[in-house]
Amino acid sequence: MKRTPTSYLPAITLQDRHDIPIYRQLYEWFRRAISDGRLRPGQRVPSTRSLAAELQISRMPILGAFEQLFAEGYLETFVGAGTRVAPSIPDDTLSLPVEGRKGLQDANVKRGPRRLSRRGFVLTNLPAQSWVDNLGAFRVSLPALDQFPVGVWSKLVARHSRKASRSTMAYSNAMGYPPFRDAIAEYLGTVRGVRCEPSQILVTTGSQQALQISAQVLLNPKDRICVEEPGYPGARQAFQSVGAQLLPIRVDRDGIDVAEITRRGRDARAVYVTPSHQYPLGMAMSAARRMLLLNWAARTGAWIIEDDYDSEYRFGSRPIASLQGLDTDGRVIYIGTFSKVLFPALRLGYVVVPRDLMAAFSAARDAADIFSSILYQVVLTDFIREGHFARHIRRMRMLYMERRRALVKALQLHMGEMLEVTGAEAGLHLVALLPRGVNDVAVSRNAARENISAIPLSSCYLKPPTRGGLILGYGGTNLRQINDGVVELRKTMQRR
Repeated sequence: MKRTPTSYLPAITLQDRHDIPIYRQLYEWFRRAISDGRLRPGQRVPSTRSLAAELQISRMPILGAFEQLFAEGYLETFVGAGTRVAPSIPDDTLSLPVEGRKGLQDANVKRGPRRLSRRGFVLTNLPAQSWVDNLGAFRVSLPALDQFPVGVWSKLVARHSRKASRSTMAYSNAMGYPPFRDAIAEYLGTVRGVRCEPSQILVTTGSQQALQISAQVLLNPKDRICVEEPGYPGARQAFQSVGAQLLPIRVDRDGIDVAEITRRGRDARAVYVTPSHQYPLGMAMSAARRMLLLNWAARTGAWIIEDDYDSEYRFGSRPIASLQGLDTDGRVIYIGTFSKVLFPALRLGYVVVPRDLMAAFSAARDAADIFSSILYQVVLTDFIREGHFARHIRRMRMLYMERRRALVKALQLHMGEMLEVTGAEAGLHLVALLPRGVNDVAVSRNAARENISAIPLSSCYLKPPTRGGLILGYGGTNLRQINDGVVELRKTMQRR
């Protein structure tokens, strides 16, 4: 018989000075734990010797309790498999007796109000997003996981796991592993035109945590922050969670409208932008708009939060230099992530912090969860230093270009009369505009039932848009899935 590993037991409380004998207390505890599901059918329980040592009592009452439990069918034992909860328990033991249910009801009546914070209430009342519950065709922000060099990565993980040092296993600096920060600073300076020292790099679990920390450090409740309209919902949640007021600023083919910021955002504390690849529409902010935005920030003392989430992937031209690299007044907080470039479960991102904010950001990071996994920071340092990262980016740029072309072609072939494609020159997704009057949320929910992940464009707006659309990712969708997914999406829309 297959050996079942020992499971942890819930805490057992025994009354030394009690009219009920110890063996009977143990028997009643096990019976209740099995009846209410704390001990599951087939779960292994400790030996009588181990249990006696843990409870610091004689084995005799434990043997007596187990004997009764064996006799009533609650426990069973097999040679080589130890003692475990019986796979099949009598039905009448799986429900509480009437007096037990009455006690629980009375306890519920006596409980006080279940209060939540304003943030907790807002977060738990966000609308359901069924379109992100699966990894089917067109899942946004998902890279080509099947193309990741798992063999190389595994060897690096094994290398550092075998020779793990005390420093990599202990607590670490909240800003991150120093060699990793060196590698990030070198990469950003070379590829993205970011001007910074390694000491300005704060390692995070991804761009979302970077946004949360930025919101906590820079914004007070009721502060106004300008955000792109449409824009990234995760950023808006981060800012709303600290009580900030969102001021939506429209975007056009040149990016966010800085003239509107100047006109409406005179008292704004910050602005959030995705200048290299606007989320979700895909345009890049023009050079003129970048200079206007930087001048506005320097003049008003406002902060610019630059989210550079997938700038590595431009297909029509070389990647566009960062806004931060043009900043001469230290007003830009630059955010990036490795999750969309490598794989989401990596959970490593970074913030380039102006020097005078480093202490505040470090303290906020420490208060959040102290630091990110050192093992993955060490591994990714070698992955970058040994050239694997640069090679992977080059390969993925060609692959995503091919997948983007395939998706555009499939949409034009099968849905040309239904959709209008936009934002297909960079990144891992494009936007397909629906005919006016079509509810994109309904389309997305219907598609989700067929394992098609299509984010409704309207979910990125604070105000209802004049035209809905679908955000379709192609990074993690292969050529066959692209064609089949578009065909299924067409059927879904025809059935609406």
